[in-house]
Amino acid sequence: MKTRHKRLAIAAGALVVLGAATALVLNAFNSNLVFFYSPTQVAAKEAPAGRTFRLGGLVEAGTVKRDGVRVSFMVTDTVKTIPVQFEGILPDLFKEGKGVVAQGQLKDGVFEAKEVLAKHDENYMPPEAAEALKRAGENKGQMAETLVMEQKR
Repeated sequence: MKTRHKRLAIAAGALVVLGAATALVLNAFNSNLVFFYSPTQVAAKEAPAGRTFRLGGLVEAGTVKRDGVRVSFMVTDTVKTIPVQFEGILPDLFKEGKGVVAQGQLKDGVFEAKEVLAKHDENYMPPEAAEALKRAGENKGQMAETLVMEQKR
């Protein structure tokens, strides 16, 4: 084999190894990605089925039910509401009417949370949750405007 052919074979082998390494890294990255969804997006079936994602919004007042370490509550974005179940110890700042982000999977219409995060002070809300609530409020306002316009006709 000539030196030119050896260099081409080494370059081709290096490209194959580099391609395999890139594929492995991208696969690991993709399987560890966790996206944020609002209750409206989950109700519209935009959230991935069978994959872990984050659900964020407000804990609906009067919905927190405790049974030992098993807790169920509803998360809302003022438009849609999703039931959440969590087994474990909730953060100290977890309260009804306050912001929450839960990470887990949707199973049979109930969000099974593996982790629950509460806001850390009265001024903070995760940017994704704030944006989702803002959009939900805008959609609610647009719906109200449309209803008023239709009633005037």
